[in-house]
Amino acid sequence: MKRALLPLAVTAALGLAACSDKAKNEAAEAANAIGADVNATMSAAEQDVKAATEGALGDAQNTADSIGNSMNEGADKVGNAVQAAGDELKK
Repeated sequence: MKRALLPLAVTAALGLAACSDKAKNEAAEAANAIGADVNATMSAAEQDVKAATEGALGDAQNTADSIGNSMNEGADKVGNAVQAAGDELKK
């Protein structure tokens, strides 16, 4: 929504170019305020995307760790079963 206001502010500023200095100053202040709002919004959006990305990467790492742990546990169980079978064959 704020992005839509920027072209309007620029158009208004250009339309007021022939007006008094006070009107020009007010238009410039309005344009600066809109620009500051747009910058703040973009910065907040950037931080939100960064946080979401870090969260997703953390979740992926946790999932990979869990899979690795499960594989290690499975390999240990297979190794123990093979050892037990070997011990039974020796009897």
